[in-house]
Amino acid sequence: MSTRGSTSGVVANGNGDSAADDGKDAGLASEGAREMFKRLTDRPADLLRFATAGSVDDGKSTLIGRLLYDSKQVFSDQLAHVEEASQRRGQDFLDLSLLTDGLRAEREQGITIDVAYRYFATAQRRFIIADTPGHEQYTRNMVTGASTADLAIVLVDARKGMVAQSKRHAFISALLGIPHVVVCVNKMDLVDFDEAVFAAIVEDFDRFAARLELPDVTFIPISALLGDNVVDRSDAMPWYQGPPLLYHLEHVHIASDRNLIDVRFPVQWVIRPPSTSVADYRAYAGQVAGGVLRPGDEVLVLPSGQHTTIAAIDTLDGPVQEAFPPMSVALRLADDIDVSRGSTIVRPHNQPTVANKLECLVCWMSEQALSPGRRYLVKQTTRTVMLGAADVRYRIDVETLHRDETARTLELNDLGRVHLELSSPLVFDSYRRNRLTGSLIILDEATNETVAAGVILDTEVEEPGGEPKHERSPNVRWQGSRMTRARRWTSLGHGGATLWFTGLPGAGKSTIAAAVEERLIEARQPAFLLDGDNLRHGLNGDLGFDDQARSENVRRTAHVARLLAESGTVALVSLVSPFAADRQAAAALHSADDLEFIEIFVDAPLALCEERDPKGLYARARSGELAGLTGIGSPYEAPSTPDLVLGTCDETVEREVERVLELLAARGLIAG
Repeated sequence: MSTRGSTSGVVANGNGDSAADDGKDAGLASEGAREMFKRLTDRPADLLRFATAGSVDDGKSTLIGRLLYDSKQVFSDQLAHVEEASQRRGQDFLDLSLLTDGLRAEREQGITIDVAYRYFATAQRRFIIADTPGHEQYTRNMVTGASTADLAIVLVDARKGMVAQSKRHAFISALLGIPHVVVCVNKMDLVDFDEAVFAAIVEDFDRFAARLELPDVTFIPISALLGDNVVDRSDAMPWYQGPPLLYHLEHVHIASDRNLIDVRFPVQWVIRPPSTSVADYRAYAGQVAGGVLRPGDEVLVLPSGQHTTIAAIDTLDGPVQEAFPPMSVALRLADDIDVSRGSTIVRPHNQPTVANKLECLVCWMSEQALSPGRRYLVKQTTRTVMLGAADVRYRIDVETLHRDETARTLELNDLGRVHLELSSPLVFDSYRRNRLTGSLIILDEATNETVAAGVILDTEVEEPGGEPKHERSPNVRWQGSRMTRARRWTSLGHGGATLWFTGLPGAGKSTIAAAVEERLIEARQPAFLLDGDNLRHGLNGDLGFDDQARSENVRRTAHVARLLAESGTVALVSLVSPFAADRQAAAALHSADDLEFIEIFVDAPLALCEERDPKGLYARARSGELAGLTGIGSPYEAPSTPDLVLGTCDETVEREVERVLELLAARGLIAG
């Protein structure tokens, strides 16, 4: 029995020495354990958590076994047991998958069922590996193993290419917001290390991943069984110029993945020692979920809303001057206020959402389907509340990314979007903003079984029946001045107008409007671009994305544009504004004040907009993460009689800008 990359008959211990050479029998295991402990504790504090995923028999367990074996991380007694098991199964090679397939059922079937965790370290970094199952029926286990991962390794069999489970695990990696994904095309030895096979799989994966949001994807051709490109570079694939897998794992940058801006500290425990010598000591223990905390910082306790400052930060090694993720610390506060388990300490001017209604994507993990007749608990960070109602919006087919909006429940391994109403509020962020405060689990109250895991979406839940918006506040009147419009425009030498660019997301509205703005400014005509995204950073930042909020978004923007036009500025509005009635209301607002309103329809087809997808919105909508995107989950009412139509031909941006300027000249708004 032999394995490539090792010396026959040599059993590696913690030092990488030969058990036959050192001749120590009784103390071998304990010495190996001590040496391994020393190596682990001597390593840098940098820790990478990664999960493996892929279809059945893609070689996930073998890959992890190869990583452990070739990096000298296997105890001699473990290796001896694997050798014995391999021989007993009639294999003429060392089956390294047995290092992680620990359950009897796993070894009998040759598959992974439960999530297997392994730990190892190199000179550059420490690692925690989660070996997740490949079977579709164990999707819940894959979600569990990948939920805390910094990186996901998706294995693809070079002979089979992209299969349903490859897509499923890529989708789950995007759903869980895993920052880094490595696609390992395994079993390259079985396709004669053919570069064309590897390139075809890369192309297929890229085509599918374009519909998701995977910010960092790396492709590596490997043979886990033989060790090619796992720890050492392969001589059999000289056409591959990238690093081997272990080198990539050692050097992938993860420090910037943590949220060091938004201070989030969920309180897990109140520390009050019984000793009389420290009778006045009170601290609040927990793990920092985001931001940086320092003594003297002003903080706010949610959901109570009480203000105080941090007096000191304690650890097991004594006080520290700052705490950041993922440190576990105890905070001493300057004031004696009501803080208990489930409270969250934040910055006063950077607060999360506090609400008892939220939208989340859920993976159902129980064999009993979601039922309105059962009582459930929701646990998020350190807070647990009763679930009042769960409304399934749709179920997601992760192979096609199709949304089944007829679904009314979720069954084992189903993924779907659910609206939750809780008995009391939670303190949370969207999962995209903070993976710790943006995740939750659902428990069966009767059995305490974890029945589901969910990620909170970055969409606001609008309250039905809200107060209607009025065009003006009561008891006020317009404050006029001696500077009339005629006097102002005469003094300036030009008038104002509003150009309203409408169209689907990604149609090119902002690109064209920005270019028009630049040309007008160069011609000494004051102009200002009111971009829809920019307005949502301030003026419209409190609005959601339902139909009522979209109408209010248009209403506010129209009033701002009217004021700019009144001032003699050409207001360039770039706004999807999907509903014809809202655009007509904006036009009527200008018409009532005798101001020019020009509606410009950027008529790019949906397929082209989705292909461009400059902000990744369509990918998120197709994955079910972003609801109500115009063109996908919400309709767009194209203008029936716009003043100008752009985007229907293969014209350059420059030519479309010229068409806009020609229209302005024809209307007498600028010189010809």
